[in-house]
Amino acid sequence: MIVEPVTLQSDRVRLRPLALSDLDALASFALEPDLWRWRPHWVENRDDLESYIRFALKAQEEGTALPFVILVRSSGAIAGSTGFMNIDRQNRRVEIGGTFIDPAWQRTFVNTETKLLLLQHAFECWHCIRVELKTDSENDRSRKAILRIGAQEEGTLRNHMVMPDGRFRHSVYYSILDAEWPQVKQALQLKLNSRSRPAPDVPAIIKK
Repeated sequence: MIVEPVTLQSDRVRLRPLALSDLDALASFALEPDLWRWRPHWVENRDDLESYIRFALKAQEEGTALPFVILVRSSGAIAGSTGFMNIDRQNRRVEIGGTFIDPAWQRTFVNTETKLLLLQHAFECWHCIRVELKTDSENDRSRKAILRIGAQEEGTLRNHMVMPDGRFRHSVYYSILDAEWPQVKQALQLKLNSRSRPAPDVPAIIKK
């Protein structure tokens, strides 16, 4: 399991290593409070965002994380950030997390395609036996999104974190195992293929 910065890409999305030079592009949308509402570290201004990036890059140097920026290949625009966290080489286990996506690109192909790239790298390149995801127990939207990618809910760690406002966060854990990956991969690919077509009630535009 060789952990090193790498670029991952599909037809529509590219994940490349996060860099401090991405600060300005990320700051153009990442200071939106709703992006940090459920996270244990809130970003309220540009300095907070810079500290967040530096923290992620330090974890990368230590070999425990691999952060990326998400780019839409058709335009080259940065649509968000994500990454691998809590990398455990000995037990061939990683967590996918640290994800925030520009509101303009939410509810599109970006998140699903990003998760597919990360899962594929974890299971097919690193040969992981387990990929973890977690979220705040009160974050219903995130919980539903994690289930939609095919992860299994495992349980809740109560009073897992103290949030910046003093609230005690319960964290819900999910996982995908290597034996489950082929089926999860197929389901994600079908979702992406269906999203590339017009919706059933919207007629296709035929160019003559």
